[in-house]
Amino acid sequence: MAKTRALVKRRAAVQNIRKITRTMELIATARFKKALDRAVQAEAYTRKIAELAADLSASATDVRHPLLEKRETVKNSLLLVLTSNRGLCGGYNASILREAVRRVRQTQQEGVGLKLELSGRRSILFFRHQRIPAEKTYTQFEEKPAFEEVDVLANRYIEEYVSGRVDRVEVAYMKFIRASDQRPVVETLLPLSAVAPEVRQAAPAETKPAGPKVEYEFLPGAQDILQEILPVSFKVRLFKCFLDAAVSEQIARRVAMKSATENAEKMIKALTLQYNRARQAQITKEIAEVIGGVEALK
Repeated sequence: MAKTRALVKRRAAVQNIRKITRTMELIATARFKKALDRAVQAEAYTRKIAELAADLSASATDVRHPLLEKRETVKNSLLLVLTSNRGLCGGYNASILREAVRRVRQTQQEGVGLKLELSGRRSILFFRHQRIPAEKTYTQFEEKPAFEEVDVLANRYIEEYVSGRVDRVEVAYMKFIRASDQRPVVETLLPLSAVAPEVRQAAPAETKPAGPKVEYEFLPGAQDILQEILPVSFKVRLFKCFLDAAVSEQIARRVAMKSATENAEKMIKALTLQYNRARQAQITKEIAEVIGGVEALK
């Protein structure tokens, strides 16, 4: 009797866990769809403004902008790591932190000063455990990052880069390619000249023109136009990193919770089979005892 009771309690506990994981899977699915819509909507705008900034920079060859200047010697680098505030999302955080640690070690080996900024409690706890100090930490970016909040970071990064306090700005995050493909990457966002070639990778090599795609006439002037376009291009790219991280997190959580639900269902079936066998053995034993008692009374 004690064994069957234990099996019943265990099966009930697993059934409760299945309800929780199934609910979390449905919530992650709903949040994923909303985050995906925001990421897809921002993708076209981000790509187009990056192309425009690259074309304008190539056309205005006699104009220089601080965000395009690549420092010959990198003395100080800033790395922003984007992770989640919560767990239960599979290997999402671990893969990002692996890339971030690799980049931190590479920067230290190069003898470059590192300013580390962390977004998400998982990265904060990880680097605290690794005894790697962080300049700033953020926990306000959830599945709906606001452009106004990212704009504050972007303005500070631009100011630090232009003033020379930082020679390189990088972001470690989970890049969203498609619903079935997300990759942990470390991207360089400043200087913008390090990003511009990526915009044209989609075009076949044989169809690429040798120079800017379009010839522009600047009015009132190239310097004034680039002064407006280039900061916006950087801000949009940084915001896109946060959007990619948000949608990738929900995908990882949905997959993890779906796997947990399926494993719970398998465990429930196994426990039910064990319970049926134990109950059958118990009934057989009781029948044998009754028969034995009847025979003893004869």
